[in-house]
Amino acid sequence: MTFESRAFLADLFHAAVAAADPYEAIVRHLPARPKGRTIVVGAGKAASQMAAAFERAWGEPVEGLVVARHGPVETCRNTRVLTAAHPVPDEAGIAGAEALLRHVERLTSDDLVVALISGGGSALLPAPPVGFSLADEKALNKALLASGAPISAMNVVRKHFSRIKGGRLAARAYPARVVSLVVSDVPGDDPALVASGPTVAGAGDAEEALRIIRDYRIGLPASVVEFIGRENAPLPDDEAFAHNEVHVIASARVSLEAAAAHARKFGVQPLILSDSIEGEAKDIGRMHAALAREFAANAQGLSKPMVLLSGGETTVTIGGGKYGKGGRNSELLLSAAIDLQGAEGITALAADTDGIDGSEDNAGAFCDGGTVSRIRAGGGDARTYLAGHDAWSAFDLAGDLFVPGPTGTNVNDLRAFLIV
Repeated sequence: MTFESRAFLADLFHAAVAAADPYEAIVRHLPARPKGRTIVVGAGKAASQMAAAFERAWGEPVEGLVVARHGPVETCRNTRVLTAAHPVPDEAGIAGAEALLRHVERLTSDDLVVALISGGGSALLPAPPVGFSLADEKALNKALLASGAPISAMNVVRKHFSRIKGGRLAARAYPARVVSLVVSDVPGDDPALVASGPTVAGAGDAEEALRIIRDYRIGLPASVVEFIGRENAPLPDDEAFAHNEVHVIASARVSLEAAAAHARKFGVQPLILSDSIEGEAKDIGRMHAALAREFAANAQGLSKPMVLLSGGETTVTIGGGKYGKGGRNSELLLSAAIDLQGAEGITALAADTDGIDGSEDNAGAFCDGGTVSRIRAGGGDARTYLAGHDAWSAFDLAGDLFVPGPTGTNVNDLRAFLIV
């Protein structure tokens, strides 16, 4: 069998994204219709696409308001789409969070609130506690992103420094019934951690938040730490959540299974390593490179061609040094590329399923045994770029960036290492 490796890997990515299509996922989880009003709220990178999909599936007018990332958004008939900044919160996010809180006021037990939640909502909904400012929330967000803490730990801290996260938006809607439809981008698919759970209460308390701050040495102002230590978020057994429903409608596992099924159609044997891999991006990149080399040399009972698939969300610890362009997928793959120098028959893709890795326009990148040489031919050094957290520039030199554009969904990262 012959095929073009990068085109095949791109097809796997698109198969994974298609499996997380908001419309198909929402249709499978439509709630019972209420006696009263239907109120739609939402936040995340897929918020506008989810809102448009829900309107199409619901068929009747709704009163909707969602907050999406700045940039192109899906057109909705009855749902107002506000935009805000990601990953660094801005004033538009403050306005969006306030608008959502107002949107669910004065509801009755006959009303239904449908919450459309996807990854990215934590940054899109800054709502600092009374007495604090956007600058405080930015400082918190910056410290978290630089800490190397996993997304699950970051969101435990975030929900304790907010007027909307940690189930508080759902509590504001009480006594209306709240049905949360969640596209998960967190390892383990805990809906309370997606977007820091604006409509889903979680078990993590203030003591756990303080432990995370201590263990990951997250540098925060004393006033912020003091507030987090005394402000417990609502707990799942609160009466306000008694009649609510929560459904994870799309996840990394479903998307990995779809990519595996697509691979089989082309005679490529898939092996799913895990859908919940966390850790430092450069270390996880080296691990994937080692596995790819091992399977290339010894197929371990599997037949070639084969593809190693994994999901989850790695982290990049910036520390106090300078950093360049790129995201966790690009950094992971640059680390892998260094260890794959000269390897034959291995081509890899690492990409964010939302279509944007970090702050640039690429979802991630490709690499193979010649990537480091192409970077060198362009006048760069792969190790220097990796040390400076500037993987985008390295892959730009090599011509290895993967730019599919925003996808309208977000189920974490996809890594595929093809071995032929």
